[in-house]
Amino acid sequence: MKQIEVVAAMKRNLRWLMGALLICGLWMFVACTNDDNPVVEPVTEQLQDGVWTGSGEGRSGTIIVKVTVENHQVTKVTVVSQSESTFAQETINSLCESALGRTAEMSVEVDGITGATLTSTGVIDAINMALQAAMGKTVDKGKTYQDGTCDIVVVGAGGAGLSAAVAAAETDASLKIIVLEKQHIIGGNTNSSTGGINAAETDIQKGLGIEDSKQLFYDDIMKGGKYENIPSLVQNFVEHAPVTISWLTGLGADLSDVGLMGGSSVKRTHRPKGGTAIGPHLMKILKSATSNKNIEIRTSNKVTGLLSAVDGSVTGVKVENANGSTYKLTAKAVIIATGGFGANLEMVTSLQPSLKGFATLNHPGATGDAFGWMTAIGGATVQMANIQIHPTAEATNHILITEAVRGNGAILVNHESKRFCNEMDTRDVVSAAILKQTQGEAFLIFDQGVRKSLASIETYANQHLLSEGNTVAELAKAIDVSASDLEATLNRYNAQQKASVDEDFGRSAAQMTAALETAPYYAVCVTPAIHHTMGGLSVNADTQVLKADGTPIPGLYAAGEVTGGLHGANRLGGNGVADIVVNGRLAGIAAAQKALK
Repeated sequence: MKQIEVVAAMKRNLRWLMGALLICGLWMFVACTNDDNPVVEPVTEQLQDGVWTGSGEGRSGTIIVKVTVENHQVTKVTVVSQSESTFAQETINSLCESALGRTAEMSVEVDGITGATLTSTGVIDAINMALQAAMGKTVDKGKTYQDGTCDIVVVGAGGAGLSAAVAAAETDASLKIIVLEKQHIIGGNTNSSTGGINAAETDIQKGLGIEDSKQLFYDDIMKGGKYENIPSLVQNFVEHAPVTISWLTGLGADLSDVGLMGGSSVKRTHRPKGGTAIGPHLMKILKSATSNKNIEIRTSNKVTGLLSAVDGSVTGVKVENANGSTYKLTAKAVIIATGGFGANLEMVTSLQPSLKGFATLNHPGATGDAFGWMTAIGGATVQMANIQIHPTAEATNHILITEAVRGNGAILVNHESKRFCNEMDTRDVVSAAILKQTQGEAFLIFDQGVRKSLASIETYANQHLLSEGNTVAELAKAIDVSASDLEATLNRYNAQQKASVDEDFGRSAAQMTAALETAPYYAVCVTPAIHHTMGGLSVNADTQVLKADGTPIPGLYAAGEVTGGLHGANRLGGNGVADIVVNGRLAGIAAAQKALK
């Protein structure tokens, strides 16, 4: 499935919620106006001549464009402001060029560029906002909310939050559920998730002849987390993972492909057919599920604190509208699903000074707001210093290269063209090994066979992240390493793969899925980057948030990366998305039961 389809589906339902945006500390206008004549023209299907301004949300912030209309068609599109990375410039230029000559709005589905989902959508939204104004259509500046009540409020509209909302609504359709999201779009880090969802003893595994067990899954998690994991959370997670896979497939999710990720003994990472990225697909499924239930999603609504009763129970949240005004939303149960704090580099480095200077793979909203709210009401945190760096972030633009590329056969070599570790070891071990290499970098090397086996690689190709060669020597020249040494490394690896024994670094036969000998050959320069915060709110197996003394805070639940203790010192690949859907679903059920009492 193309990533662009997810954001397209979200945008069709969320356009009316586009709010006033904050740029460089000043409120900017987002309603499009004719720069030469501020009088709004009557509504018409024909574009009115003039210069019109529009804005949209890209991957890294607001994109502002000016669209010139002459003789009722677009003659010029100028990007006034944008904060996208260098590699996205080609996408921006291409979309602006494709708007020329238009007499009507663009379509995300038709005109969007695969592999640049958020940037593509942001540019198209900005152009369309200008075109809507050129046709005299009113551009909604966002709804302002007043004090209100509901049964359940969910804070955060990523994978955990929407899983919770859908599960709560399924528990009882009469429940009024409101999801609050501080960003302009929903999805959070889930939008960028590529790997898959770990679960053991699933029907899908059995159908593919994969032998696995919950006990083996439990053991892998504990070993990967250096046994710092809280056993009750791990046991609960492992037990409910296969049920959650069935739940998601019942909602329409395609989880038919099962792959291998680092630290797992067997294939248990469930993902769409062909190895397509899990995150966009998951968000599309969950967003569709919310539209069929009594669930309201409010974007650009930032929660600033919790409401508490005299007895210490949580009774709602304090919220800030897009225009800066505030309101209170009371509820019978509150679910915190705000994600981690990987984008808050000050907070990260205060807990782990060794990570100073590292780039982050997190979306801008992952700032850890919820931890301040918890302190105010006496909530406890656990293992906050356990912060994971992912070994394979593209070195220049810091785009996550999924672990599934290695799981499907890729190897790592350094600038000297040598392998230096078991590529399928846990993330902390592989990251540490890369950091010891020249320039703290490595090259992820794979062939056409690996590329064909994993659809998510096409995203990297569309983003121009791949170096390529028709021969190993050509690839070596492209990445400026020794051709003879790279050929020797690949020849040795391929021989060991065929013998099913990695004499150099102990990669298992199951982890060496195929020899790398099908041209063309590819490489991506990678380096570790901040990825996941394993520490977080202290919760029990019922997803209740705990006080320092271990007792639950009545009415308060949490799920996903905002919580701590499940992953211990190191999270296994495929357990992040599994965490948000497994515990998101459980939090929704628990909150619904509380609200129904």
